Amino acid sequence: MSDPALGLLMLALIVVVIMMGFATAFTLMGLGMFFGFIAFYDPSHHWTQNKVFELMVQRTYGAMTNDVLISIPLFVLMGYVMERGALVDKMFYSIQLAFRRLPASLAVATLIVCTFWGIASGLVGAVVVLMGVIAFNPMLRAGYDVKLASGVITAGGTLGILIPPSVMIIVYAAVAGQSVVKLYAAAMLPGFFLAFLYLVYIVGWAMINPKIAPPLPEEQTRVNVPDWIKSLQAFYSPNLFVALSKALVSPAQAKKLEIDGKPMGYGAIAQNFVISLVPFLFTAITLGTIWWYVVIHQQAAAGSGAVEGLQQLGSAAATPEPTDAEKGPPTQFYIGFAITALLMAAWSLRSYLRMDGERFEVLRLLTSSVMPLGILTVVVLGVILFGITTATESAGVGAAGAFILAFHARTLNWKRTKEAVFLTAKTTAMVCWLFVGSALFSAVFAILGGQALLESWVLSLNMSPIQFMILSQAIIFILGWPLEWTEIIIIFVPIFLPMLKHFGIDPILWGTLVFVNLQAAFLSPPVAMSAFYLKGVAPKHVTLNQIFSGMMPYMLIVILCMVIMYLWPGMTLWLPNYLYGG
Repeated sequence: MSDPALGLLMLALIVVVIMMGFATAFTLMGLGMFFGFIAFYDPSHHWTQNKVFELMVQRTYGAMTNDVLISIPLFVLMGYVMERGALVDKMFYSIQLAFRRLPASLAVATLIVCTFWGIASGLVGAVVVLMGVIAFNPMLRAGYDVKLASGVITAGGTLGILIPPSVMIIVYAAVAGQSVVKLYAAAMLPGFFLAFLYLVYIVGWAMINPKIAPPLPEEQTRVNVPDWIKSLQAFYSPNLFVALSKALVSPAQAKKLEIDGKPMGYGAIAQNFVISLVPFLFTAITLGTIWWYVVIHQQAAAGSGAVEGLQQLGSAAATPEPTDAEKGPPTQFYIGFAITALLMAAWSLRSYLRMDGERFEVLRLLTSSVMPLGILTVVVLGVILFGITTATESAGVGAAGAFILAFHARTLNWKRTKEAVFLTAKTTAMVCWLFVGSALFSAVFAILGGQALLESWVLSLNMSPIQFMILSQAIIFILGWPLEWTEIIIIFVPIFLPMLKHFGIDPILWGTLVFVNLQAAFLSPPVAMSAFYLKGVAPKHVTLNQIFSGMMPYMLIVILCMVIMYLWPGMTLWLPNYLYGG
């Protein structure tokens, strides 16, 4: 058998052996060592002097010294700490109250919490199991269709592996030799866009067929307004913002009230007044951050760069043409910013005009349950995207912030902390061994000529870039049925990467399409891990086939999202190009 044929046999065997249930990392190493021994065999040397042993050492050392992988244990630790010491129950309740007027409000709240919690933890199994425990039975008791209830949990739970910070993106960056921060920026908009498509599907299905998500009874949509809020309204004004503003000026009446059995002091009045300012603060901080980065920060950076360039050129050099950054943002930005500012200001003003007791209590619940995790997530992503820290430093910030939030909530004891650390070590070791095995496997595969054979076969087909894109993504989609994302990125993605340059395809765009494509790996039977996670906590009468049926529409939505991403590559490439240049 020729060497290229041995390479193809090696590739086929890895799929068969993994499907038989053997550990992926050690299967990769075992096949790499066996076929590598054959590839390097020299009868004139003793078998112990085979170069495959040196290759094993080199590849192991290379994986252990890969700087990109350093952020993985910190992001994983952040996820496990958030899982062990979280307040998901309170978050789900508050979001469900906030969206209680929407069709399928329980499913909408479940999707939002899955997305939000998935971003913070990045652990698909943890999110699906947690939401299965918290949201699945309430949806079934409310008369929701089993397919709708199971589909929203399994599909929503997988978004955490797509939207940054994501371990899958870090693994791809290490395999493809791409920038983690650029990939994070590229995956941001497609990830939220996919979540939006899920949301449109859920609400649209519920509007077309209300029987699948009956309206909730009054007792489940009623907001329990505390007595002190009702008294505050009676003393000052039905509008809570006006009432708290007056209480700050003349607190005599407010101090007669009690909150949780304690007298309402001036500090409690000020604290609740700050909570009432959350819509305004959210609007102001969002618009201010956009204006600072686009108008002030970018022009200052461009100006300093221009000064340095002139100093290098010397006084006799011709004045260079100003760059786009030096010219300032285009007119379209100012128009878009003005429209956004007006819409957000109108939303904020509407919130204050309608801030009665129920709305203020929902705002209090959202502030206490969502805001701490939201601030941590924004900080972790913001410091990466704005270039303030590296991905590894940001992961350290996220892990430290997760500990602070968990200790503040008093839900993290020594036992849970130890579990989080041990699970982090286990996951990190698995990823590292996967890299060692894949590095050895891919090296032997290339030495045998398997990579060159596949490349020559693909190039001989004379495909256009779009045909190659469809072929590669279709193969990855099909591989997602029997294999998990780790095997696909570690083993098969490196086969396609060398061909991207020939077809003129951006590896950032192609990689982001792979990330979205691999959402189907969690939703496609027979190895749909999300379904098995949910089945483990679902009632006995819910069958695996019902869960599979509920996931199928979301696979079609994933394909639709990929088509839109290809037709409109700006959705993927605009943010990384804007932040870091083309």
